[in-house]
Amino acid sequence: MFRLRRYLKGHYVECVLAPLFKMLEALLQLLVPLVMAQVIDVGIAARDASYVLSHGALLLVMGTFAWLVSVTAQYFSSRLAAAFGTALRDDLFRHVLSLSRADVERLGKATLVTRITNDSQQVQDGLNMFFRLILRSPFVTFGTVVAAFLVDGTEGAALLVAVLVSGAVVMGFMRVTTSRYRDIQRGLDDVQLACAENLEGARVLRAFRREDSEQAAFAEVAGTVRDRQVTTGDISALVNPLTYVVINCGLIALLWFGGFQVSAGDLTQGQLVALVSYVSQALVELLKLTNLIVLLSKASACARRVNEVFETRPSMTDGTCQASFAPGEPALAFDDVSFTYADGAGSALEGVSFSLAPGSTLGVIGGTGSGKSTLASLAMRFYDTTRGTVRVGGTDVRELERASLRASVSLVEQGATLFSGTIASNLRWGGPDASERDLEAAISTAQATAVVDGKEGRLAAEVEQFGRNFSGGQRQRLAIARTLARRPRVLILDDASSALDYATDAALRRAIARDCADTAVVTISQRVAAVRHADQILVLDRGRQVGLGTHEELLASCPVYREICESQLTAEEVSR
Repeated sequence: MFRLRRYLKGHYVECVLAPLFKMLEALLQLLVPLVMAQVIDVGIAARDASYVLSHGALLLVMGTFAWLVSVTAQYFSSRLAAAFGTALRDDLFRHVLSLSRADVERLGKATLVTRITNDSQQVQDGLNMFFRLILRSPFVTFGTVVAAFLVDGTEGAALLVAVLVSGAVVMGFMRVTTSRYRDIQRGLDDVQLACAENLEGARVLRAFRREDSEQAAFAEVAGTVRDRQVTTGDISALVNPLTYVVINCGLIALLWFGGFQVSAGDLTQGQLVALVSYVSQALVELLKLTNLIVLLSKASACARRVNEVFETRPSMTDGTCQASFAPGEPALAFDDVSFTYADGAGSALEGVSFSLAPGSTLGVIGGTGSGKSTLASLAMRFYDTTRGTVRVGGTDVRELERASLRASVSLVEQGATLFSGTIASNLRWGGPDASERDLEAAISTAQATAVVDGKEGRLAAEVEQFGRNFSGGQRQRLAIARTLARRPRVLILDDASSALDYATDAALRRAIARDCADTAVVTISQRVAAVRHADQILVLDRGRQVGLGTHEELLASCPVYREICESQLTAEEVSR
């Protein structure tokens, strides 16, 4: 946790005041048994009612002041913890966004969600209790020992032994449970992943009637976490009873020897009551300290997991150049590009080369697993090439600032994702400063006018989470409109119209050609009709480039392309 102390910067006043006020409360608590001893030995022994009442009033004032001090301390510690948690989550989320797609896939989306939410909250709660109790509980515990020594050395020694034994028990349990809490958090990652998969794939799950098997699989995952928590809870549950046993043994010893000392006149009744009160205080504070140690064990395990994310450095460094499109330079070019995924058995792409001028179109076609989407990811620099160069505007994408690259090159994927809000707020993801007129133009080009007009409020119409209140085709058209709103220099449509009917798809392509005449367009599709009229068509087969040319040229020279055409078109359509 100490590696996260940078998030306390700017809150040093709270760091000092929270434990300081708790120490003041603890000091008042330690004075109470001494006042009670005086009440018994002086006031009650002498039957002096005024002395008893005056000291009773003193105790009332001390209690009220201690309550105010305690509330103030909790205010500062809660405020500090909230500021710490906010800064931690903001920085953690910002760091995750700086990671490449490969980094996120390697860590896992489920574990990142758990670490940003559950783990960071555990660290925040641990910090809150740390500043409230880390000084108070030890101070009170050892303060009672010192006070007991001041009352009587023998009784103080008995209490000291009990406190040391209890402390050893607590530290031993902390060493055992910390690693177990880390395992529990890893188990929560698996639960998060199982939940996400089942919720996102609910329709598929029901279509294949897999409810029972998925429930059994989830029960197994959740059961593993439950067993770990129960086992760890059983171990942690032993701490309090053992602390009670040790401290009560000390109390028995204190009463045993104290009774003899009172009978011998070496100890007053008030002093014995004060000693018993100190033992009770030590017991309470040790239990608080025990619970603090348990909480800190959880927080420590979670802090390690959070630090693991921070220690993951982005595998891709940001460039320093701005994207520029000088006359004569290709808008997008691949120069002998090859790429292999980190865990891939072979190359996803190998030896791909093409050059796309501004205002021209490139169609990319190939079978499933041929590397079409990988090509789009490399153009967006979601990954870096294994070999070769991807150039945008004549500049290697590795030399471009990612913000500049993404402002120039836009990708619309098949799985169109919308966000909760309104249609307008979703479209302005592409162009934050776009006017309503610009949005209407993008909607018209994307063939989404009927979609918007069909919703009450049009641009102000509500969009539910992930766009659930829109069909697949409607989401795709809105996603295309969102991208067009930013007016990219290179537009990549990765099967972005797969949910559209042929007529709408054709109208969309004509509108893009008309309204985006200066934009280089890459259309990735398995439909021949979607790419046949492109200026160039790139044919991929198992990651390899097997053809590049016009529709007519490829029919004559590329067997793979001709086979695709014959599987989708009639003989007359192929020859046209």
